[in-house]
Amino acid sequence: MLVILSEVWRARSARQTQSKDPCPIGTPETARRFLTTVSYHRTIPLFFLLLIAAKAQHPIIPATQKAARVLVLKHQHLLQLVRGGKVIKEYKVALGGSPIGPKTQQGDHKTPEGIYVLDSRNPKSQFYKSLHISYPSPAQRSAARKRGVSPGGDVFIHGLPARYRSLGAAHRLYDWTDGCIAVTDDEMDEIWLAVADGTPIELRP
Repeated sequence: MLVILSEVWRARSARQTQSKDPCPIGTPETARRFLTTVSYHRTIPLFFLLLIAAKAQHPIIPATQKAARVLVLKHQHLLQLVRGGKVIKEYKVALGGSPIGPKTQQGDHKTPEGIYVLDSRNPKSQFYKSLHISYPSPAQRSAARKRGVSPGGDVFIHGLPARYRSLGAAHRLYDWTDGCIAVTDDEMDEIWLAVADGTPIELRP
């Protein structure tokens, strides 16, 4: 099964190389780790996966208010919607495959740290829907240029790729993105409605 999935993923990745897409699972190492994790968890009894998902899932709270800002606590794997100094909703998330430390260059598989803006959105993302994070800052571009590397980019909050949508909340068992912040599709729908373009986002270690 793993071999078959790997071949399907390799073919799909090849088709996507000409289009910019949030955090593709594009490197062989990342694809192998993610597919291995998916294959392993498919051997776990269904009731156990459902138990994990139910325990991790927060009660759905209608997003009747726009969030004033978004806060990501990387160590806790939490994304929080904040308004008036209060958390109005929070979500468990998956991060980049190398989650400790800030993103400094393309291909490091790290999720950025710092203060940015959610500056655009894609309703037809190959990862369901996506909100773009304004990484890198001018200072980060300059620092990368001095080191002779690219700072990277295309960092998003996004949902799940179609082929792995059935995993639902179980996707959080593994940090699998190339540096983005991943939630379930239902959670992405809530965040999409609650967060306007231009909303600040802070990512803490």
